[in-house]
Order: sequence, then structure tokens, then C-alpha cells
Amino acid sequence: MATSDQRRPEIVVGLVATPPDYPAQVVARLTAELADRLAERVDADVRWIVREGWGEVAPRRDGGVEALLDDLARRRADARWDVAICLTDLPLHTKRVPLVAQASARRRVAMVSLPALGLGQLRAVRAAIPGLVGRVLTDASDERVPPAGWALAELSGQVAAIHRVVGGADAGELGYVASRLIGRVRLVTGMVRANRPGRALLGLSKLLVGAFGTAAFALTTDTIWQMGDALGGLRLTVVMLLGLTGLVAWLIVAHDLWKKPDRETPAELARLFNLGTVLTLTLATTVSYLVLFAGTILAAALLIDTSVLEQTLQRRVGVTDYLILAWIISSLATVGGTIGSGLEDEETVRAAAYGYHPEPGGWRDEKDA
Repeated sequence: MATSDQRRPEIVVGLVATPPDYPAQVVARLTAELADRLAERVDADVRWIVREGWGEVAPRRDGGVEALLDDLARRRADARWDVAICLTDLPLHTKRVPLVAQASARRRVAMVSLPALGLGQLRAVRAAIPGLVGRVLTDASDERVPPAGWALAELSGQVAAIHRVVGGADAGELGYVASRLIGRVRLVTGMVRANRPGRALLGLSKLLVGAFGTAAFALTTDTIWQMGDALGGLRLTVVMLLGLTGLVAWLIVAHDLWKKPDRETPAELARLFNLGTVLTLTLATTVSYLVLFAGTILAAALLIDTSVLEQTLQRRVGVTDYLILAWIISSLATVGGTIGSGLEDEETVRAAAYGYHPEPGGWRDEKDA
């Protein structure tokens, strides 16, 4: 068996995550299983070896996909890999449509933009990478992988609403783009997914505790009870939206999360970064509001007796009145919590900014190990 393995041709595939944050987590999950998938999908007669490594903390944004592929090609040559695949959370475009992946046979590299895959990124990457590796080796005329020895599974057949485009610059350049409408929606949702809104939600824990304190105090004020009874559903909705909008705006301003175009970040990319930041914070603050609303309902049911509320409102009350009471108190507590949001941990809140990548700290490149 050992002699048989030594006779099999060996191909080394390098997986590069850039930046070493969310993409590195995807790479770590793929590394253990990729060799078996390559044997199953590309060629079982090849001995596949998978290596993983990290890219720069923030990939070059001004050069687009070409700069990313050039950097990857240099990394592949330095590490002596046969093929290199890069996973990045950088949203890329070509001719104003989202670019999902691109393969270069000349450089023997390929890259995948995780946000362009939408929500099911891990499943899509598992299906895409073997096809990209096989395409690069076939187009590069690598004799270790006979072109007729396997059926190429196109990325466009694995992920819906993705189309193949042939690069016109030179042979062997192959790109995969998403549709203009569905692709943009998928890109935005994928950016929010890659930005991990749960991390932002945990970062707002101090704010949520402060808002609970404000809500507990407001529950003891009968003026708030009367105010909630007097306001209609429309005005209560406006108060809620103003509170949430003010909280998101204050977090962005107080922690300098708004990305401005500069020499390294083009205007289109800066707009996408800001959109991802706003949507991530909006999702995190909305979930915080719902948690606060549920807690306020529970506290109101425990602390405010029905007879006391009826005496204040001068009428019979029901479940709807408690819901309205929790609604206005949660909205006012959110506005009060906005003032205290500046006390949140700077690094934790800034992690919600798309395109912000702190120093990797615990990450270590395998070539430096």
C-alpha cells in the first residue's frame, strides 16, 4: 500500500484566508475534508495534499481581483504549492455585477468571494473549490490530471443565479458572476453573514443592561402608563423607529465606523462596507430591542397588578395594554440606552464595521510555525 501511494502523483493545494478573520474559520473547516472531496470530484488517482495559510490582515482593495490574484500567485510560488485558492470576505465587482469567483490557469490560482455566495457560504464553498481546482489544473494542462479523466462540475451549476464569463485578456482566465439583481441581494446578505452580527449583539451587552435599568424605572411611573394609553400605534411605531435609528447612528458616529473613500478603498467598495456595517448594527440592535421588549413584558406582568393599572387608566385592561406598555417603555429605554452606548468596548463595537480587521493576534501563518 505504501509503495502504491508513492507511485501516485502528488498535488499540493493551498488554501489562503484573507483577511485572517471569518475566512480563516471557513478555511479551517475545509482543510480536513478537502483532500477527500478532490479525490472524489477531480481525480482519485492523485494524492492530494492540502495546506492552509493566512493572507494579509487587510487585502489590497484598490487593485480589485487582479491584485488579489497576483498576491496569491506570489504566495503560491513561495510556498511551492501546485494550486492556490483564496477565500476572502472582500466584495468584488466586475462590470457593476458581483464577482463570485475567478480562476487563472496562467497563475495557477483561484479566488472565491464569500459574501457573493449569500447565506449558505460553507455549503457553496464545499461545492465550488473542487471544481475550481480541477478547472485550473485542466486549463494549465497539468499532466497529472487528465482532462478526460473527470467530469468538470461548474460553479454555475452548483450555485443558483451564477453565470460563467470568459476573461478576454488571456486564455485560462475564467470568472463567475452573479446576476445583477439577485446577485446584489445575495452579496448584501452574505456581507452581513460574514460580519457575524451575533458578535455585535454581544458587544451591546452593556447597553442592553442599561436599557433594562431604564425600563425598570419607567415601569414604576404611572405617567408612562398614561402616555402609552394615549399614543396610537402609528406614533408608537415612530418612537420605536426613531430610537433604533438614533442608536445605530450614535454607534457609527461615536465609534467612527463610517468608511470614507480613500486611495486604498474606492467609492463603490466604501459604500458596500458602510451598507454592511449599517445592516449588521441594525440587525443587532433590533434583536436587542426584542430581548428588551420580552423582558419588559415579563417585568410588567410581575410588578404591575391589573387593578393598579385599571385604577390609573380608569378602564378595564387586558393583555394588549401590557403589550403597549412594554412597547413604549422599550422604545424610551432604547433612546436612553443610546446615550450610554459610548461606554461600550471600542474593539468589540468596531468589529461590527465591515472592512475593519484588527491585528490577528492569535492567528499564525503555518510557514512561521
